[in-house]
Amino acid sequence: MQLKVLCLTLLVCISLFLPAQTGSYPKDYFRNPLGISMDLTANFGELRSDHWHMGLDIRTGARENLPVYAAADGYIAHIGIRSQSFGRFIIIRHPNGLSTLYAHLNDFFPELEKYVTEQQYKKESWAIELDLTKSQFPVAKGSFIAYSGNTGGSMGPHLHFEIIDTKTDKRLNPLLFNFPITDNLRPTLLKLAVYDRSRSVFDQTPKFYSLRNTSSEYILSGISVFKTGLNRLSFALQAYDKMSSRSSPNGIYSAKLFLDDAEQVRFVLDSIDYDETVYLNAQIDYKYKYNGGSYLQHIAQLPGDHGAAYKKIMTDGVITLSDTVEHTVIIEVSDANQNVSQLKFKIQFDDSLVKDYEFENDMERFPPGKVNVIEKPGFECYLPKDALYDTVSLAYFITPSSSSYAFSAEHKIGNPSIPLHSDAVIRIKLDKQVPNEWQDKLFIVRNNNKGSTYRKAVWEEQWLSAKFGGFGSFQIIVDTESPEINDLGRSDTINLSASRRIIFTPTDNVGIKKFEARLNGQWLRFTNDKSKRWIYEFDERCPYGVHYLSVKVEDFAGNMIEKDWWFRRVPYSAPKKKSSYKRKN
Repeated sequence: MQLKVLCLTLLVCISLFLPAQTGSYPKDYFRNPLGISMDLTANFGELRSDHWHMGLDIRTGARENLPVYAAADGYIAHIGIRSQSFGRFIIIRHPNGLSTLYAHLNDFFPELEKYVTEQQYKKESWAIELDLTKSQFPVAKGSFIAYSGNTGGSMGPHLHFEIIDTKTDKRLNPLLFNFPITDNLRPTLLKLAVYDRSRSVFDQTPKFYSLRNTSSEYILSGISVFKTGLNRLSFALQAYDKMSSRSSPNGIYSAKLFLDDAEQVRFVLDSIDYDETVYLNAQIDYKYKYNGGSYLQHIAQLPGDHGAAYKKIMTDGVITLSDTVEHTVIIEVSDANQNVSQLKFKIQFDDSLVKDYEFENDMERFPPGKVNVIEKPGFECYLPKDALYDTVSLAYFITPSSSSYAFSAEHKIGNPSIPLHSDAVIRIKLDKQVPNEWQDKLFIVRNNNKGSTYRKAVWEEQWLSAKFGGFGSFQIIVDTESPEINDLGRSDTINLSASRRIIFTPTDNVGIKKFEARLNGQWLRFTNDKSKRWIYEFDERCPYGVHYLSVKVEDFAGNMIEKDWWFRRVPYSAPKKKSSYKRKN
């Protein structure tokens, strides 16, 4: 009997964790986390800058403070408050081996809000991450947990919702869990891009072909047989998916490539780890997008792409044409509800269309899958083994600088339109002596046509080093400028009786490292939700009366500014509007 009970217990435990490991996800286990119908502004796998979208963005009708509910039984295991990113968020752990995340929230439910506020004041930090025990905040399916909002990196009111494999921390596609969302529309295919895969995708601009939608499938517009002089080629698609005619264009779930009815490769966006989401930059034509083009998704895996999106069936998706007969190519695109669109065409090699290609002689070439080091006088660039997705050509230029705040020439390496999967280590040798008082204020700055990125430099004898996520122009500079901060007012004691809050917007040429405010000597919580403004909403910690406020702002070079003010608050009534009615005599 005991053995039977033990076996049954083991089977139950295995069944709880099986869905997250096999992809056979439980249907109807989770409820809609909002109390309104489920309509999406973004789906799982939608294409974003440097990452796939890792959950669902659920529309709130441009409203904030809608009740948010636990999607299933469990307990609140983690809360976080971050500038940009998720803003205020909750993670609930469920007994089936999955967790759910709810982000861009306004207030948490009262007991949790009180606890989090106490921890913020205890740690003297607005930004906070807290792990919680199973007994602290248990929840039932449908429990009220928070109000929806627009905090963090949100561009408008909505709820960001994720489902997580608790053991692996992979994000799973919520649309595979049978939420109440109607989707009867097939993905839309816009255009086909063709690449010469005898050379790197970064050494070319693809050739585009328009598509036409027939009653049964998409075809190449105006082309009966696609003839090419390329022996090795691959394709990319511009495509999107919609759930209804009024919904937002979202990302596609899957694409499969067939050659003569044999499946070659597919990509499927069903589970993604946050550590690998930057592989989006290999799945799209990054160079084309960087230079102002649309998103193009490769149907072939790049040689340096080791992410989880692609599944090789017979090949990596690169088609080799070794004869001159016609072959049939099919690209099948589907959404998570298995609505399918198909592109079908004939392809044929024609040697009369072959073109010779020669690499530029002054460009060094660096392949993926190995450590690459670029060494020049006074400059070095170290690329880790996994940094490159395809072979790149890297030109190098040096420009002298006469600025008194620059301690090296400007070194330009590569093209910023070429993505890096992992950071490059940049090392630059000092061109001149650095005064002692400036030695801890040195940065390496990366400039490109989209702005500047500053990294605090690490001393290595007469060299300085820093890590960067892309190519561009690099130079050692010193930052001696203190941050700036707006004034509350200029009178001896400022009257803030009519104000609901205090706002500071500190600025700095490199960036703000720390903001600290104290009221009558005690730390005061200012929120920093969108990263630019620091806001304090008057509460019980600032009662009516006269108060002393001090603010200190520090940048990443250690430059600081401090300001203080006296202000008063008394009960305030807004002046009554004068009536426009005139009494007649």
